[in-house]
Amino acid sequence: MAIAVLAADTTEPIPASGNPRGLPAQRLVHESRYVRLRRVAQVFAVRRAGPVACLGVIESEHPHDTRSSYDALAVDYAERFQDELVANPWERAVLTAFADLVRAAGNGPVADVGCGPGRLTGYLHGLGLDAFGIDLSPRMVEVARRVHPDLRFDVGAMPDLGLPDASLSGVVAWYSTIHVPDDLLPATFADFHRTLTPGGHLVLAFQVGDEPLHLTEALGHPVSLEFRRRRPDRVAELLTDAGLDVRVRLVREPEAFGSQPERTPQAYLVARRPAG
Repeated sequence: MAIAVLAADTTEPIPASGNPRGLPAQRLVHESRYVRLRRVAQVFAVRRAGPVACLGVIESEHPHDTRSSYDALAVDYAERFQDELVANPWERAVLTAFADLVRAAGNGPVADVGCGPGRLTGYLHGLGLDAFGIDLSPRMVEVARRVHPDLRFDVGAMPDLGLPDASLSGVVAWYSTIHVPDDLLPATFADFHRTLTPGGHLVLAFQVGDEPLHLTEALGHPVSLEFRRRRPDRVAELLTDAGLDVRVRLVREPEAFGSQPERTPQAYLVARRPAG
């Protein structure tokens, strides 16, 4: 699922209504020179849970906290971020290119890992992909099934998705690996490699940076959520170690999409399981 933390240098809380800046997967915006931690919770927003939406977030050192937090946020999250892709042309462009790659490679099933309420899963389906979602949160999966009754959503978690070997033409982890602890990231990428068919593609989206963030409140709910920003070169190195061929590395500067400007660069990586 995708989550977004919209952090601004302000003490005024963001209204519960209205659309965020249109970033489809989990957006975590935390910048030490702009944001004081005690203010972050006031401007937190969860995304796609989007997502980053529906292969589960992860079995981290606090899987129960992550699951229960998203269970509490599910309904409000779905309502607040249902239209966020509309405002973000960069993310639509990346997803459209990914869909083209999947179709060219046979157009098999695509897993939306960390799907949250299924917003991105539905978008991928609209691009002609056989997309389904997995999420750690049962409540997120319930919401996704209600909003998208014709699509498949399952409860599951990284790093072990429990899917058959070589069963997917594509994997989308859209701001969902931000919840994966560093020590579980290699196993997560190895599982992506295992589930992809030869020639299948993976697309990742995440915030660029180094500092982790822990949130205790979001959208008016008490939560316990860990977020991790990462450096694209390091993520690419781990993907290569997992046997994946990194084809695209895109980093863009922060934009002022929607009502909340981004305060950190955003990264998109596309990798392929070698065909041979």
